[in-house]
Amino acid sequence: MMASRSGLTVKAHIDCHVEVERYRYSMPHSLAGQVLEARVTTAVVEIMHRGQRVASHARNSRQDGFTITAAHMLAAHRVHMEWTPQHLIHWGRSIGPAAAEAVTRLRAENRHPEHGYRACLGLLSLARRYGKPRLEAASTLALQIGACQYRHVRDILTNSRDQNTPATAGDWISPEHVHVRGPDYYQ
Repeated sequence: MMASRSGLTVKAHIDCHVEVERYRYSMPHSLAGQVLEARVTTAVVEIMHRGQRVASHARNSRQDGFTITAAHMLAAHRVHMEWTPQHLIHWGRSIGPAAAEAVTRLRAENRHPEHGYRACLGLLSLARRYGKPRLEAASTLALQIGACQYRHVRDILTNSRDQNTPATAGDWISPEHVHVRGPDYYQ
């Protein structure tokens, strides 16, 4: 971001936001990729395109946050904004309890709800490609190993690790060997 005579020159990102002082403000999606001007006062951030104001937001001094105006977003993205965390968890529950728990954890891991929604939607969309039973099995495995991010569940499905039957603790027996100390050694 460079200083200009009447404000800051900013680039409109593909996610319908411009960044001003490490905070993101929404702008009309039709301007994505263009260079805009941001006029900043102590109370307001105005986004200008060719001298015309296209967005105005109350200035936020917090860093790494978002201010979003629904009218600036594509219709498909507005639908996602209307979803509640309960909607996503209900969708996960329709797949199975492990998928619902994975959705709950994904939402909790992200500082911004917008990021959590995107991760949850990606996770749940794997059901279309792999089917609900496989996604539930992959979610179960991901929760067991403590890696339930989207990419981990996707990799489990891609590598068909969800189709391997997990070994139970009783399946493996240590062989007798002179180097095995046994439980009496540790008392």
